Amino acid sequence: MKLSLQKIKALKENTDNKLTKKVYNYVISHWQDYDDKKNIFTDVLNYGCQSGIVGELIYYSDTMAFYKKYKDEINELLSNYMNDCGIYDFKQLFRDKWDDEDPLANETTNQNLLAWFGFEEALRNIGLNFENLQECI
Repeated sequence: MKLSLQKIKALKENTDNKLTKKVYNYVISHWQDYDDKKNIFTDVLNYGCQSGIVGELIYYSDTMAFYKKYKDEINELLSNYMNDCGIYDFKQLFRDKWDDEDPLANETTNQNLLAWFGFEEALRNIGLNFENLQECI
């Protein structure tokens, strides 16, 4: 399928996942900012939320609120990702950024990482619907 705003909007309407809808809204709201629309995806996926490219996920207060709001959806993405990759250790996935003393992600650092992971993984999954993005992500 070719990437278009109409197709993004149609896919958004066909999902019940709150996190995925939120990320679709991000794509839609940034559509006019890009001449090459695939860069909406590649900029985030190449540089990560940690770069500050997703303005609503810069500050801990924002990432913690995002994590708490979408915790179930993020956990599902995380479980699927770890199963697909054969990774069953947060430290292996997030390396030295993961706080081992907070295994249940009750504190700032791990909630921040999981919020970024959830946004990026939802965006990647959306992008996989489009043939001109599949080689980029």
